[in-house]
Amino acid sequence: MKQLFKRISWQSVATFTLFVLLATAMWYGHAMQSVRNTRVPVAIQYTGKPSAIGLGGDGLPQEVMIEVRDAGARLNTYHRDPLQLTIDLREYIHSDKGTILIPSDALRRKITNILQGTSRLIETHPEEISCPYFTEQEKSVSVVFAGEITPANGYQFAGPAALSHTRIRIFGDEKNLRTIDTVYTMPVTIKDISDTLRTILPIAVPKGIRAEYDSLTMEVIAERFTEKKFVLPIQVKGVPEGMHVRLFPGEAEVNVRMGVNHFAQVNASDIRVSCTYSSNRTDQMAVELKYTNPYITSAWVYPGVVEFIIEQ
Repeated sequence: MKQLFKRISWQSVATFTLFVLLATAMWYGHAMQSVRNTRVPVAIQYTGKPSAIGLGGDGLPQEVMIEVRDAGARLNTYHRDPLQLTIDLREYIHSDKGTILIPSDALRRKITNILQGTSRLIETHPEEISCPYFTEQEKSVSVVFAGEITPANGYQFAGPAALSHTRIRIFGDEKNLRTIDTVYTMPVTIKDISDTLRTILPIAVPKGIRAEYDSLTMEVIAERFTEKKFVLPIQVKGVPEGMHVRLFPGEAEVNVRMGVNHFAQVNASDIRVSCTYSSNRTDQMAVELKYTNPYITSAWVYPGVVEFIIEQ
């Protein structure tokens, strides 16, 4: 191998490589200036369709293929920046049912308007856009999140998961709509949430039913939590006049949980511990816990039952 490399004329190799590069550059420059045809896709976005209008057949095409003639440099821009066409369907929907028809001359005119001035449209595929439409029945239904979300260790949710819409409209045959009152998001499992989560969830609807939205945004906020402990007297409710009830013990220990940012806003006055007296009694009463502070996310009391005696 050493002998072979010694015999190679590296000067000749360098000269040859230089000429190859020059030839390639000249060829590329000529290709960029030469006029030729190319096929490129045109993505279509439709606007102006009433929500209650359904589409038959295969629906409206999401793109058309076109053949364009221009200089190579300009044709390359169509590959770098794909063409997008917006079609307002209000021009083609005039009754409860019919056919959306965009004839070839109208389609070519719309596409030509988004081409560069030097480009010439040769052909489009398909040549025209045609799709039957009809008016569907509609119904307002509730949307429910279907899935499981859990916070990370040391975190809790500041509130329930919120969907961008709690009710949406669905469309379809009246017979099918009659049995639907609720639709659900697609099932999802998300664990160890430690910050604000915002995600897009598709909506699951039965076959033959169309929803107002294909997906909704769900947001849930996770925050670090802490706990606070109180020792509070147990009050007795419903004691007849002239009767006194003595509890054993007379106080209860209450643990409450809240977000760390709201620790100072939670006080003993937000919590009430009580028992309800009943004439159909045993020698024990259940301890009831109530709290009014919205920053308290959970609470528990000990003991859960107390003994008592009646003093006249």
